[in-house]
Amino acid sequence: MQRRRLLAMPAALAGLPAGAQPAAVDLLLVLAVDASGSIDADEFRLQRVGYAEALSHPAVLSAIAGKPQGAIAVTMVEWGAPGGAETVVEWMRLADAASARALAAAVLAAPRSRQSWNAIGDAIDHSAALLRAAPFRAAERVIDLSGDGPDLRSRRPATAARDDAVAAGISINALAVAAAGQVTRYGEALAETYRREVIGGPGAFVVSAEDRRDIARALRAKLVREIA
Repeated sequence: MQRRRLLAMPAALAGLPAGAQPAAVDLLLVLAVDASGSIDADEFRLQRVGYAEALSHPAVLSAIAGKPQGAIAVTMVEWGAPGGAETVVEWMRLADAASARALAAAVLAAPRSRQSWNAIGDAIDHSAALLRAAPFRAAERVIDLSGDGPDLRSRRPATAARDDAVAAGISINALAVAAAGQVTRYGEALAETYRREVIGGPGAFVVSAEDRRDIARALRAKLVREIA
């Protein structure tokens, strides 16, 4: 599998004239989404639809409109295989209903990447590199990671990747997709594992969804909290 190179996007591809400075937005947001082998085709479709619905929801757009720049920039990463995290939606500006429709369409149309085990540390490293190379600038930089299991096969442990990202000024929040009563290999709820191993930075938090049908609701609440 060939990974996409983590180079800065040319100004023309970001909608900027050649030589122009990156446009200012209120938030740079990486959506790091679990696409590992535990997710079948129906669950994957529900997940994609949930993200598309949440990103275009009026409550999310209202939160964005209330910020100084009135815009955020979003990219989507799929993760799973060790060292195999892949950018499936490049950076896009989200500011209004029209840009929300374009972003939702890109999310729904992106081919599924080939993933396997849960390598959360590698997903965080990939996402941090995307933030460093973003064609937009913002004071706030956030990785929003969702998953249905703990870190299993990362080249670097999730805790090490998390600590490096936080030291660079990046916050990491998490969405734990787990049925009520489900526990990880540590004998605890997935949300608790993510609190210990994944999230970091000022105000970092975990939101839970009971299954992929609940992702749109959980993600919508999470996005509003992150933006506002």
